[in-house]
Amino acid sequence: MTIEENYRRVLEQVREAEQRAGRPEGSVTIVGVSKTVGRTEVDRAYEAGLRHFGENRVQDAKEKFDPPLPPDAHLHLIGYLQTNKARDAVALFETIHSADRASVIDALDKRAGQAGKRLRVLIQVNVAGEEQKHGCEPAEAEELVLAVEACEHLEVRGLMTIAPLVSSAEETRQVFRGLRQLRDQLQSAHPDLKLTELSMGMTNDYQVAIEEGSTLVRIGRAIFSE
Repeated sequence: MTIEENYRRVLEQVREAEQRAGRPEGSVTIVGVSKTVGRTEVDRAYEAGLRHFGENRVQDAKEKFDPPLPPDAHLHLIGYLQTNKARDAVALFETIHSADRASVIDALDKRAGQAGKRLRVLIQVNVAGEEQKHGCEPAEAEELVLAVEACEHLEVRGLMTIAPLVSSAEETRQVFRGLRQLRDQLQSAHPDLKLTELSMGMTNDYQVAIEEGSTLVRIGRAIFSE
């Protein structure tokens, strides 16, 4: 299967999952995780119709996207962000999925202000409680959401989580449901916020994630493995 064929297959499966969940077509955005491939593969995926790309490391993205993608393409930072990389992250990305502590939020706001840019931010939550995973505790999410909302140059858009790697995608359902319920609680408590995005689901489990409310699925291997 080529990258083009892979993308069309993933898009079809996303649309089928939307339909099963009773959601409108196009309610889910596919973020192609391009961390393991080069610019040639990214350009092929773009030509196939993919417009959102996710990278784990700021430095890798800095090298890969010079020259930048066309204006209708969007870059997402989905990996851990060090505060000393905030300047480059602001310059490269339109959405940060992995804000998980106050120091990162402060650094992003400062650098976005210097760049004259308004940056979309998601709070990463470690719903499964895995020690090796980044993300705040669910009980800390409200404080961080409000911290982003208070920033002049950031927009809080929702939450992100990474489910455990398990043998059956069905085993991830409770994790995704937990993030959705947390988002719903925060939205109810703070109706003025626009917590519209749930970044959850990867190659192994994105269809379950969509059924549980994901709006951003981060898919690498299913698109870029030939």
